[in-house]
Amino acid sequence: MAQFDDEIMAAIQTSVAEIPHPSQPPGTNLYGSTKIFPDYQAEEGESYFTLIHGIPHESSVSFVAVLQATRALRKGFDTAIYFYGPGTLACMASRGFPTMGDAGFPGELNLNGAIETYIKEGGTVFCCRFGMALHGLREEDLIEGVVPAHPLDVQDAIIHYARKGAIINSTYNL
Repeated sequence: MAQFDDEIMAAIQTSVAEIPHPSQPPGTNLYGSTKIFPDYQAEEGESYFTLIHGIPHESSVSFVAVLQATRALRKGFDTAIYFYGPGTLACMASRGFPTMGDAGFPGELNLNGAIETYIKEGGTVFCCRFGMALHGLREEDLIEGVVPAHPLDVQDAIIHYARKGAIINSTYNL
């Protein structure tokens, strides 16, 4: 610990002693576990469409949206994810530091892994070419299985899934 005078050291010791740390041992339940809604499964022909417009490592909402789409896929929904704008950054296999595929900090590539899992399990991922161009991204750097799409497809994909009566989850990073 840094060097402090006696007054500051006494205040530090008082502060630390006010509340035991940690107050509970690991494994202690701090929250209840009652699930409120039924575990719905897809009915015949139901769809779930996700739009993602968020910077990968700065937008937990983007990561959660992929996890939700994966869960919908596992529940039997016809699913697709469409990345556009800064969301296209998430579709790049070339992310990482100091080399491609290396996480420069914990969680940097968690979205890449979630997208790869979603595709392996049968999900479809679209990536807007205009969003890619806005950020200097190359199609050859897309995660394997990601489908490059025309910018006008964003709106038409929404119309397509809306006409199917899909649940549409649209996420933004502001």
